[in-house]
Amino acid sequence: MEKHLHIIDFTVPYPVTHGGLFDLFYKLPALQQQDVQIHLHCFLYNNMQQDILKQFCNTVHYYPRLTGHQALSMQLPHIVSSRVNEDLLQALLQNDYPILMEGVHSTYLLKDKRFNARKKFVRIHNIEHLYYRDLANASHSYLKKMYYLRESRLLKKYEASIVNEANAFWGVTHQDVNFFREQFHCTTIDYLPVYLPDTWVVKTLSAMGSYCLYQGDLSVSINEQAVLWLLKNVFSKIKIPFVIAGKNPSQLLQSKIYQYTHCCLVSNPTEKEMQDMIAKAHIHVIYAESDAGIKLKLLNALFNGRHCVANAVSIKGSELETLCHIASDADSFCQVISNLFNAPFRADCTVMRKAVLEKMFNNTKNAQQQVQWIWGE
Repeated sequence: MEKHLHIIDFTVPYPVTHGGLFDLFYKLPALQQQDVQIHLHCFLYNNMQQDILKQFCNTVHYYPRLTGHQALSMQLPHIVSSRVNEDLLQALLQNDYPILMEGVHSTYLLKDKRFNARKKFVRIHNIEHLYYRDLANASHSYLKKMYYLRESRLLKKYEASIVNEANAFWGVTHQDVNFFREQFHCTTIDYLPVYLPDTWVVKTLSAMGSYCLYQGDLSVSINEQAVLWLLKNVFSKIKIPFVIAGKNPSQLLQSKIYQYTHCCLVSNPTEKEMQDMIAKAHIHVIYAESDAGIKLKLLNALFNGRHCVANAVSIKGSELETLCHIASDADSFCQVISNLFNAPFRADCTVMRKAVLEKMFNNTKNAQQQVQWIWGE
């Protein structure tokens, strides 16, 4: 039996190594290797069409994301209402192939009775209403804060309303899975690890690196807040080289970083430059006040770097606690980083990482599991 699958992506997936699109892109070749014929539907929003997608998909369709008043809705969250597209729905109605929706963003069709009889699956990348609440708390802008709070309220109602509308949901962390089960009473959700680049194998590096590194999308308010917290509470007190690398840092963040001579900002590094910095760092500093989803910066550091120092929130539900040094507050961050900076990264740590990571994040195994869930094979 031929296995055809519609995948609706909330953006245009493309290969990145320090962004949030890992799972979206790397599932495509993994499912293709399981003889799944993929019909990809994705929304253009500040992204160009990606020819590489044709290598893994039978068909690729692009749709505009609604903007301005067209995307306004009193009931639907903006991330959902801005992706309502009748051309997409008509394309899906041309056959009865199963439909995989990436993120809550792509789930509008769950409210459409024309799809009641279809096999429908949802990939949960975050508990979105909690993520938007955290964005509101981190925002300096009153208007953005009000937008994020409104979106959070709508998302909470919306997420609760769809849990019985799909055949199954798949979360990226055990914490997200447990939240859907306990708070939304969803009985059809399971854990499915994120898909990662096939080139990611646990690296054997030299024992010593050169600096501490924080890496992430610095244009996101919660990441900016994380860096500001680390500067104020940790690296103002310990004079250890600290590199902050990421996309589009604000003027505020730049000015704060430049106050410290032992801190360095690398704006908008290429993927190659980012991976090079990860390989040369001695300590990866993972701090977050939001426990939403999986922290891909953490996975990148564990596969491709040395010591990882993280707060409990940033690794909650990941089952990766044994691979990190946990710091509970500013003082413990200072203490752990100071102790580790001259401590070699040992070979047995690499062995432990291989045992945990390469078993958990196995694209072939995860694709086989997803095929079994969809087609019962």
